[in-house]
This record gives sequence, structure tokens and C-alpha cells, in this order.
Amino acid sequence: MTKVCHSFTEALSDIQDGNTLIVGGFGLCGIPEKSIKALQEKGVTDLTVVSNNCGVDDAGLGLLLANQQIKKMVASYVGENKIFEQQFLSGELDVELTPQGTLAERIRAGGAGIPGFYTATGVGTPIAEGKETKDFNGKTYLLEAGIVGDFALVKAWKADTLGNLTYRKTARNFNPLAAMAGKITIAEVEEIVEAGELSPEEIHTPGVYVQRVVKGTDYEKRIERLTVKDA
Repeated sequence: MTKVCHSFTEALSDIQDGNTLIVGGFGLCGIPEKSIKALQEKGVTDLTVVSNNCGVDDAGLGLLLANQQIKKMVASYVGENKIFEQQFLSGELDVELTPQGTLAERIRAGGAGIPGFYTATGVGTPIAEGKETKDFNGKTYLLEAGIVGDFALVKAWKADTLGNLTYRKTARNFNPLAAMAGKITIAEVEEIVEAGELSPEEIHTPGVYVQRVVKGTDYEKRIERLTVKDA
């Protein structure tokens, strides 16, 4: 059995208006950029997107923002995107800011089948408004809900035909968590090998979590913010 799709159009064919997407990546590192571009071309709207951040104005999830395809964004950091700021302030975009560790755990919990968990992060801040609290050993904790997406879009370095994934260095970031938390997980990869060619030690996401694999080409490897030292 192979999970390989022949095109991004095929891999993303059943993503519909109003779906919830969990998207891997951190900044522009490890983002499923070809999948995002294909979604932009597909034109689906009213999306709820769960991701660490929303790309930049002209790359990553920023492309979907600019095309007004995202209705709600659940993220931990939004500081690199002027379009995000404009749409939030104008009321076009619903935003749920979540502490980064809490967001990671919400995605992991969703993928593990855990509906909710308690955390001390956010207690006594606006994050806690409207949320249930409970004391453990004299300390107050917030109840946070796990997140499950209709689809998860992730970027890996290698996959085999059964959907086992290997990530490269820091591009691993949120991708393994996102891959667990989609009802249908679509992995965009740079190389596909036959089943059995990846050793167990190099598999970061087992194929049981992945329903589709699609190969991308001509990756830009863009630097989000270039910082150089004076000579």
C-alpha cells in the first residue's frame, strides 16, 4: 500500500471551506510551503488555522491571510505580519493567542486523544478569562483543551511510501506534534523512498499518523530575518 499522491491538487482535494487546519513549522522554518501555495490557488475560505505563527506578509500562511482565506488564527506569535495586524484590528480576523508551550501541549494532547489538561501558564492573566481553574497542592492551574484538526499539513525531509517521516534539524519543530493531531495528515516532503529504506532510528513520525505524502521541489530555504555582524 502506498500513501503517495501525485500532486498537491490531489493531496489537498477534500479540504473544504470552514475546515480546521493544524500547520507545522516555526517562522518560515519547516513550513509546508507548497501545500500552503496550493491552498491559496484552491481558494478555500473561512479556515481556522492552528500554527505557531502566521508566516510573513508574502510567504507561508501570510499568503492565505492576504487572500482573506483565514477566518480564525490560533497562534503563539504574530509579530512578523503586518496583514495579520491590519485584519485583527479591523475585526476581519478572529485571533486566539496561546502561550507557546501551551499551544504545543494542546496539539500534542489532541493527537494523543487527551481532551484537556491543567497548566499553570496564564493563571492571573487575560489568558485565564472564562477558563476553568483547579488547585493542586495549593497552586492554581488552568484547564486547556486539546486541539484536533480536520487536516494537518506538515513538512518533512524524507518519507517512505508508507508515510514514515524524517525531519531535518530545526525544521522538526512543531511538525511531529501537528502530524499527530490531524484527522487526515498530509506530509509534504523533499524526498520519497521505498518502504524499509528508512531505519527505525531515523523515523520521527510513524506512518500510522500520516494518510498522504506528496513530494515538493525547488524549495527556497528563505531566511525570515537576516541578521549580520558589523565587520
